[in-house]
Amino acid sequence: MTDGDGSAGEVTGSGGQLLGPLGFPDPGEPRFDSVADVRERLAASGYLADDGIAGVVHLADRLAKPVLVEGPAGTGKTELAKSVARITGARLIRLQCYEGLDESKALYEWNYKKQLLRIQAQRVVADEGTASPDGPARAGSAWQDLEDDIFSEEFLLARPLLEAIRSKDPVVLLVDEIDRLELETEALLLEILSEYQVSIPELGTVRAHRIPLVFLTSNNTRELSEALKRRCLYLHLDYPSLDREREIVKTRVPGITAELADQVARIVRSLRTLELKKHPSVSETLDWARTLVVLGVESIDAEQAKDTLHVLLKYRSDLDRAAKELALVPTEP
Repeated sequence: MTDGDGSAGEVTGSGGQLLGPLGFPDPGEPRFDSVADVRERLAASGYLADDGIAGVVHLADRLAKPVLVEGPAGTGKTELAKSVARITGARLIRLQCYEGLDESKALYEWNYKKQLLRIQAQRVVADEGTASPDGPARAGSAWQDLEDDIFSEEFLLARPLLEAIRSKDPVVLLVDEIDRLELETEALLLEILSEYQVSIPELGTVRAHRIPLVFLTSNNTRELSEALKRRCLYLHLDYPSLDREREIVKTRVPGITAELADQVARIVRSLRTLELKKHPSVSETLDWARTLVVLGVESIDAEQAKDTLHVLLKYRSDLDRAAKELALVPTEP
């Protein structure tokens, strides 16, 4: 079907949304040429992605589908969205999820204080005009105009979801830690991501100028709904392999030697095999590597490792267990 003002051949969804040739929402001009292009551009920005990660990002761009990124904390889920925004020149809009987040903080709300000031100002004008013969009629018209005025764009406070949808510039929308949301807010998010449009009773329907790239991150603290998962492409980010973590350290930590980067990656990998309350994340690996560089360490020994473990591990019981094991950890290839 076509919109009344659409050109021939334009396919629209039930909400009047322009669809691409495959029946998906039209994402506009492709941001990436290929999977290899995604991987190379991410690497140039400092994010080392394998073909699995790059492939999902490429499909998300071509199919206009959100990406649900799950995995342990600190494995690069949020950084992936930030890196994609950097390499595409898009604006990053972030919705940080938390328990109790509702529509007014995620989507939009009205500026009630500003509306109240406008009403008070109009009341003064109305009171001054009631003494004239046509005062009541003019007052009624003025209040109708006032209602239209206070529910206009001037008084609308756009939150991240609405801001991402109505932006005319390229956008990467990051919905961080979606597993912290309550089911009602998750359902709201699902509705928006299904049509990329928002209905505001006082203003009408706001449709996306261009479908944003959307990344939803989850630490698996609760099971997400099947409906949300069906809507998304799925990507699981686990702790990286030894070789990949070594390369991440070498890329992200200026001044580190190849030997120290290898030792750091091997020690961290061995610590993740222990029964710890919290295994070290990739971000904590980088913090530890930077600490060692600042201290002038070029090749780490067991004593230096134990003295700096507090940067890597965050529980006393984990520190004690790791300290006992470190003497047994081989730091050479």
